Parts: sequence; structure tokens; C-alpha cells
Amino acid sequence: MNNNFDLLILNSSIIDGSGNPLVHADIGIKDGKINKIAKLTAATAKEIIDAKGLTASPGFIDIHNHIDHAILAFPNADSYIMQGVTTSLVGNCGLSMAPLNPHNLQLLKKYLTPFLRTDFNYQWDWNSTREYSEKISKKGTAVNLAFLVGQGTLRIAVKGFEMTPATIEEMKTMQNILRKELEEGAFGLSTGLVYPPGSYTSTEELIELTTVLKDYNALYTTHLRNQSEQLIQSTEEAIKIGEANNISVEISHHKAIGKDNWGKVNRSMQIIADARQRGINVNFDVYPYTAAMTTVSSLLPGWVLEGGIENMLQRLEDKAGRKEITIDIAEGRMKGENRIKSIGWENIVVAECPLDRSSEGKSLHDLFKEFPEPFNPLFDWLLHIKGEATMLFFCMDEEDVRAVIRNPLSMIISDAWVTAPSGGGKPHPRGYGSFPRVISKYVREEKLLTLPEAIRKMTSLPAQKIGLQDRGLIKEGYCADLVLFDTEKIKDMATFENPHQYPQGIDRVIVNGQSVVKNGQITGVKPGKILRRKK
Repeated sequence: MNNNFDLLILNSSIIDGSGNPLVHADIGIKDGKINKIAKLTAATAKEIIDAKGLTASPGFIDIHNHIDHAILAFPNADSYIMQGVTTSLVGNCGLSMAPLNPHNLQLLKKYLTPFLRTDFNYQWDWNSTREYSEKISKKGTAVNLAFLVGQGTLRIAVKGFEMTPATIEEMKTMQNILRKELEEGAFGLSTGLVYPPGSYTSTEELIELTTVLKDYNALYTTHLRNQSEQLIQSTEEAIKIGEANNISVEISHHKAIGKDNWGKVNRSMQIIADARQRGINVNFDVYPYTAAMTTVSSLLPGWVLEGGIENMLQRLEDKAGRKEITIDIAEGRMKGENRIKSIGWENIVVAECPLDRSSEGKSLHDLFKEFPEPFNPLFDWLLHIKGEATMLFFCMDEEDVRAVIRNPLSMIISDAWVTAPSGGGKPHPRGYGSFPRVISKYVREEKLLTLPEAIRKMTSLPAQKIGLQDRGLIKEGYCADLVLFDTEKIKDMATFENPHQYPQGIDRVIVNGQSVVKNGQITGVKPGKILRRKK
């Protein structure tokens, strides 16, 4: 056998991603693949790494994030590769970057603005996911990307921000577009049923749309319709959709929002386990923090966004509109999650707000406490910033987070947007620290998980769920996506007060056989690939 490799990793402690205990072996990499796992001290290579004292694991696979919104601006995927993520499933929460309809493009662009790099020219010169991914490939990326079709984006393309049910013709159009996207390699459909226009969609409409997924053995991921008072019913809805079409279901960032709902995850996870006993392939994922993050427009009742962001701003300018919005929120009449009422003004904090940097890091209570009543000042501020901000919601119970992380059906995610220290704002620290945090806090410090089990939740389990047949394991013939880290030193450093900090203890990150992080530093190499679902 020819033992001449491109890259040779010697003296490593291998956690292979399967959940099995570590083994000591060398890893020979050639042509972007893991070529040999054995004792290879006599082998030669273009580059040799002495990994003594380091653990080698598969590259982390993040099944839920939003880096497609800014990967063109951050092709190095800085905050992701530095925490060991080598593959990302994007297009989550129903808000993908395609498909586009030129007639409704401005509606989508305005809606996505809080998640985009406002100082970057996107050009918006694509229509399909394939065309968008080709644009990314042309520029180059440090991570592998797999794409979902966002149901919200799809609905905007076909019927804008209308609250009405899809007509027969509109449904046929959505199904045809979805079918074409799947034919071109998309891995499935995502929904964000708490966000308009996804929230305007009935269960029956979703069941009809997802009949297309069955034909392609594709994945259905969902941000539940309600993660607070209606968590149980929303979990049952996701299972109902999966069961109706016999499709694989992934429940995104499973949690219970608001103190009155803490503990409900134990019941919802039992419902999921019972569904699996009936043969429904349903899993869920979790990020290791007690705060969420999303757009500021999610504070408002869904009807306020009918017609899009510009219509939302017009309603906020209208005295009668303001009164109706205030009553809906203050009296708990609004349909969907009432985050102000369930979480509280003091627990909602501005994260990123390019049009008012002085508000970043401050809670709604801090911003409006000097006013006799906070709603009109809030509406004035939303108009001032044009609705363009993201917010942190400190809304979860640590014991719930621990319970979801510990469950064997769960996977670890970041649910974040790609950034770098130059990115500005005070984004959620999960964008820098989710994966190292699980190892440092829940494996090393609290011993909630074993290291092999934690790595399984970050590698082979999401790979299997997505349908990646050659990633997620350290195995001969598999793609050479690897992370080398010090189990005693790996630690998330990002905080809510100072989020733009890379983790410690990760020495090397390898994507398709090439080092994107070396000696803890970004190399600038961009070997990432656009992954396509195998038919």
C-alpha cells in the first residue's frame, strides 16, 4: 500500500463520532478523504501534525444556523470554523435566501435586513438555491454548506405577505418550486411558524406542501408555532405533519419560553419519544444557553406584518393601529407567542441595531423606563430604526436546557449568524461558542454527557438526520473534516457582554483535507463545498 499522504496526523486520541470510546491511532489523509486509520509512523506526507495531547473528532455539523444570510460577506465563516464547525445546514426557520420572485423581492429583502450585512452589496442576482450556492462557490467558503428551502421565503415568492390561505393554483406553484429545488440538491423544507408569513399557514396547508418531501425522502425542519403556552400542541402539530407524509422531522432549538412554561420540555420530549415508537422519525436540537435571539418584529402580533415591513411601519405610525397593538400585547390577546408579556421588558435586550448603536446591550426596560407607559416609546423607536434590529430574549430555564441536551434524541446547534470580531453589535455568544461550550461546561465541568456522546450529537447524528453519507465520522473513505482540540483547555470565551471572542483550546480545523484553522489561527484557505442531496 502507498503510505504517501497529503496530511498525516500522528499520536491522536480519536473520538470517531459514533459514540464509541476513544482509540489511539494515526490518520492519513489524501485527496480530501480519510485514507487510512492505523499506526502510520513509517508513512510520509506533505504535512505531518503531531497531535499528541489532542483529541481528534469529526468536524462539527451544525444542523441549525443562519450563516447563509452573511456567508458572502464572511466567506471564511470566521466565528464558525473557529469553534470547529465544518458543515452547516442553512435556510432554517423558514427564511432561506431563495427561491426569489423579482415581483416580491423587496418584501423579502426588507424582512431579512436585520439578519444581513447592511454594508455588503448582495446584488440579489439569483433566483434559485442552486444559483445562490453557485455564487457562494465562486467566491469560496471555508465551510461545507447544505441548503434547506424556507417555507416563508417560498410563500413570499408566491403570495407575498398575505394572510389568506394558499389557493389551489398557489399551492401547485409552491409545490412545483419546491420540487425543482429538491431536484437541484436541496435537503428539505424548513418552517418558521412563529414568524409571518409562515405563521399565516395552516397545518393542513403544510401537510399538503410537504407531500413533495416524501417523494424525495427529504427533511422537514420546524421552528414550532409556539414554544411557550402552546408548546405541547405545537410539538404535536410538527409530529402530525411528519406522520401524515411519513417524512423525517427535526424540531428546531427545542425549548420552553417563559417561566410559567418551564418544565414543559419533559412532556414534549416524551411525546416525541412516543411518536418514534409509532415509527415517526422525529428528532430535535438545542443550543447550550438560556437566551434566544431573533428579530425585533417578532415582538408584534402577526397581523401587524401583513403586507410586509413597510405595512408594519405604517401601522406603527397610525394612532388606532398603535392602540390595537398595545391591547393585543398588554391584555394577552395576540395570537402566537407574546414575548413581552411572557418574558418581560427587562429580559428583552437589543443585540444588533445598526441604526441606533447606542441601544445595543440595553433592555427594553432600560430604554423606556423613564416614560409613563412604554408602548408608544417602543413604537417610536421601532419606527426610528425601521424595524431593523435583533434582540436577545432571556427566557429559558437552565434545567430545561440540561434536560434537552442530555436526551439521546437531541443534537447540538448554534442557531446563529456568521460574524467576526469586526462584525459589530452584541450578537448572541452562541455564534462563537456553542460547540466548545458543550464540551467545557456539560462534559468536562458538569459531566452531564460523556465526551463520545457529546461528539456524537455534534457529528454523526446530524449527518445521519440530514442525509450526509460521507461525513460525521472519522472513518476510512469519509471526507476529511476534522477538529483537533485539547479536552482540558477547550472553552467558549464569548459572553453576552463581550460576544466577539473566539474559543480557546481548538488547535486545528480541517475541511476536506485542508486546514482552515491552524495553531488556533484562521488560514484563509476556502476548501468548503456546496453539498447536494443524493437522489
